[in-house]
Amino acid sequence: MQGMELKRAAEGEKGFQKVFAFLRDRLIAGSLKPGDRLVSERELATQLGVSRPLVREALRALTMLGIVEIRDRIGTVVTRPDVSVLNDFFTFALAQQADMVDDVMQARIAIECQAIRLACERASIADFERLQRALAKISETIDEADTGGMADFEFHRAIVLASHSETLAVLHNSMAGLLTHSHRSRRELVQAFPSMKTYLIDDHKRIFDAIVARDPERSDTTLRRHFAIGDEYRRRAVVGQKDSRQISH
Repeated sequence: MQGMELKRAAEGEKGFQKVFAFLRDRLIAGSLKPGDRLVSERELATQLGVSRPLVREALRALTMLGIVEIRDRIGTVVTRPDVSVLNDFFTFALAQQADMVDDVMQARIAIECQAIRLACERASIADFERLQRALAKISETIDEADTGGMADFEFHRAIVLASHSETLAVLHNSMAGLLTHSHRSRRELVQAFPSMKTYLIDDHKRIFDAIVARDPERSDTTLRRHFAIGDEYRRRAVVGQKDSRQISH
């Protein structure tokens, strides 16, 4: 009995993989686009060599992922997946890793440094205005951890959006939960290191000016220096916490 259940499970997984591969390959090739209707379950089952119940289960699973939508009297329609679900996935997948902060930071640097170079070429007036609003918000919230951390995130998010790269925007957004937590944690350091106030305001202003000047080298260098200084403050705080615990013991 158990062997039969395992066999059915294996067949179900294989059926799902076939249906998934069918959609993936055709979406990549461009023969299927969001809004297109799939062939009937019967035709798909025959084409892929799997049973109709397996096709139906696979399509339901793909519906849960937002890849297709099953509509009454119409059939199965290809949809554009909601990439925001990646945010939750990355948060849960990475949150338990011991070196999560450093690892996410390295990925963030790679994304934002490429984004800022593209922003120097592609940014529009609307992008500059979004960055300027975010910059003003950083100054207004300099003493607030929650709203200040979000203001920092929105400024860096505006850089990525100004790159007009959908892929970079998706990757950056997939880490939004982790990044907003990181920005908030760094804003909390302002109380321990008052000099951070000037650093946060002036450094973001230098980044903004470099983008407006459309200077990719200066923008890249300024942004990397910004990350390095922020990381140094974080490390000083960690050392301070260790020293404090040792003294108390």
